[in-house]
Amino acid sequence: MTGIKFCGMRSLRDIGYVNLLLPEYVGFVLAPKFWRCISHRTAAELKKALRPEIRAAGIFVDNPFEEVSELLNSGIIDIAQLHGSEDENYIARLRETTGKPVIKAFKIAAKSDIERAERSPADLVLLDAGTGSGVGFDWSLIQGFRRDYFLAGGLTPENVSEAVKMLRPYAVDVSSGIESDKIKDFAKMKAFADAVRNTI
Repeated sequence: MTGIKFCGMRSLRDIGYVNLLLPEYVGFVLAPKFWRCISHRTAAELKKALRPEIRAAGIFVDNPFEEVSELLNSGIIDIAQLHGSEDENYIARLRETTGKPVIKAFKIAAKSDIERAERSPADLVLLDAGTGSGVGFDWSLIQGFRRDYFLAGGLTPENVSEAVKMLRPYAVDVSSGIESDKIKDFAKMKAFADAVRNTI
């Protein structure tokens, strides 16, 4: 079954919603230039409140290597999700230093992007139209993609069932699609989770 990742968690209220709905993953934005970014202290508080079976990914965009590895080794996050220009050496060093999995994000606009994603040494890849843009891309580009991936970009409770039926991704990743006025909306989160789980 396709997994669920609720991204952009910012408050204990968000974590309370998550603990009721039990997605496989949540995401904490730790890249300073993005409005959903939270501090390391807040991330630690949210992780402490999170049910232990839910894995927390830290979202980074060219953050210093030492910062990412420290967050992984301290247990504040379980997975590093990289959206910047981090190369194969960066990924290899993270895995060697922390023993934790790495997700590498790719913006999909052409066949060459797909080929790069398929070759990535990361444990998993995330396919998106941008970095937290809330905009989708042409899903037909990734039909037949040859490895497990997170599908992101423009997903909502209304269209995620179609995406799961068409692509059968490893997991679907959503942030703005479960918000109202930039705040996580429990009704939308539940509708999204139900749509994924009820898709045959």
